[in-house]
Amino acid sequence: MELREYKSTDCEQMAQLFYNTVHSVNVKDYTEEQLNAWATGSVDLQEWNHSFLNHKTVVAVEDDEVVGFGDIDQSGCLARLYVHINYQGM
Repeated sequence: MELREYKSTDCEQMAQLFYNTVHSVNVKDYTEEQLNAWATGSVDLQEWNHSFLNHKTVVAVEDDEVVGFGDIDQSGCLARLYVHINYQGM
């Protein structure tokens, strides 16, 4: 597994990972309605890319697949942290 800085070409995989993680890992703690409100399956990729580029964003990659990511804004606040269901706890 490689940890590296974010590249704009990662954004689409990260959006898909976000959706899949919310709807698999978090399914035991939230209703379907809550999951659908949190992760609709549609994000503004331009907006996300801009945000990732303006934050400190780290991506975990395994065999050219994004398996996790996290980003911290300029104030030091964790913005997002998502890990593929098969890589939880690693």
